[in-house]
Amino acid sequence: MTEYRERRYRHQIRHERLVTFEVTVQETDLLILAESNLSVLAKDVIYKVRGPLEGYIAQHPEFLHAMTPLPYDKLAPPVVREMLAAAQSCGTGPMAAVAGAIAEQVGLALLSESSEVVVENGGDCFIKMDSPLQVSIFAGHAELSDRVALRIYPEKTPLGVCTSSGTVGHSLSLGHADAVTVLGSSAALADATATMTCNQVQSANDIQRALDFAQQIEGVMGVIIIVGDQIGAWGDVELVSI
Repeated sequence: MTEYRERRYRHQIRHERLVTFEVTVQETDLLILAESNLSVLAKDVIYKVRGPLEGYIAQHPEFLHAMTPLPYDKLAPPVVREMLAAAQSCGTGPMAAVAGAIAEQVGLALLSESSEVVVENGGDCFIKMDSPLQVSIFAGHAELSDRVALRIYPEKTPLGVCTSSGTVGHSLSLGHADAVTVLGSSAALADATATMTCNQVQSANDIQRALDFAQQIEGVMGVIIIVGDQIGAWGDVELVSI
C-alpha cells in the first residue's frame, strides 16, 4: 500500500472514452474512471465500506498495527475478511491490504452502473475493462520511473494492479525498492503482496529473490520490480516503453 501526497502518479491512468473523477472521504482519496460520473454512488459505497472497517478496528485494535497475519474471522465484515485473507496469503499484517481492498469494494459496486471501471487508491488499483488499458509505473526519482508501462488486456480483468515503494510516499516499508507492482486476482491480494515483496528488496541484488517470493503466492499473476535503473519482471505481464 503506497500513498504519495502530491499524487503525481495520477497521470498514470487515462482513457479517452471514460469519464475521470475524484472522490474523497476522510483518508480515502480515489481517482475513478467510469462510463459516467458516478461520484455520488462511489461516495456512498466508501461510507458503507469504511464504517464496518472502522467499527471492527475499534473492537479489535490489534488489526490496525499487526505486522503479521491475524486469524481469519468469518464473522467480520466483507472488507475485513478480504484483508485478513490477503494478509494470510503473503505473511503480512491486514492493513497492508486496506487501499486495495477499498478500491475493489468500490469498483465492484460501480460495475452495476458501468461495464468499465478503474478505481485508484494511493497507487493501488481495481481494474475492469472491455478494451486494452496502459498503466505507467511511477517509481519516484528512479531512472525508469514513468518510462515503462503495463498493458492490461480486458480478458484478464477484473484484477488488481497495486504498487508499493520503499522510497516514495509515507507508508511503512521495510524495503528499498523504488516500485514493486503486482498484478493479482484481487486488489487486496495485490496490495498486500506488493508490500511484502517490497520488504524483500534492499538493493537491486535482491530483485530475483523478491520475484521468487511473490510468484509462490496463489492468485499473483505478475510482478514488476524497479530499483534505480534496474528492472525485473515475472508472470503474465506485458511491458511497453513510454
